[in-house]
Amino acid sequence: RPDTTARLGIGRTFQNLGLFTHLDVIDNLLLGRHHLMRSGFAAGALWVGRARREELAHRAAVEEIVDLLELTPFRRAPVGALPYGVQKRIELGRALAMAPKLLLLDEPVAGMNLEETEDMARYLIEVRRALDLAMVLVEHDMPLVMDLADRVLALDFGVPIMIGTPAEVQGDARVIEAYLGGAV
Repeated sequence: RPDTTARLGIGRTFQNLGLFTHLDVIDNLLLGRHHLMRSGFAAGALWVGRARREELAHRAAVEEIVDLLELTPFRRAPVGALPYGVQKRIELGRALAMAPKLLLLDEPVAGMNLEETEDMARYLIEVRRALDLAMVLVEHDMPLVMDLADRVLALDFGVPIMIGTPAEVQGDARVIEAYLGGAV
């Protein structure tokens, strides 16, 4: 369940966007922090005391993500009006807003053009560097995987056939057979 994975410190992005298109970037990112909020509805509605301090702290955390992912020009725009590549970045930001220990990325560049893919790769590298965050990447874009991954697990119809460095996996005969249909 989503609440269980959040409590375990697992954040994730989705292949298909799961954003609230009528909300702006800030509000979409704040939704990622929902499980961290402790104040009740009444205190939040009155915006006093602990609820006020808590919201200000969460907004400050979201602003750090806005800066990290270079979302400042879009911060108050409705998400549905933004380009697809920016929306995928917001999806990443919402997962980061959860303050995860592990980030699961489900095809983060699916449907992106080359420029958007290169941008996302740069952001993923920066996230890993800045946050020292463990990531599991499920992706079909093999150049991206080979550029980003420290370790690669190749599957053949759900069965693991090789795990190793990108170079080891890329040169493995079983991987070549499964993915290309034979030796190259």
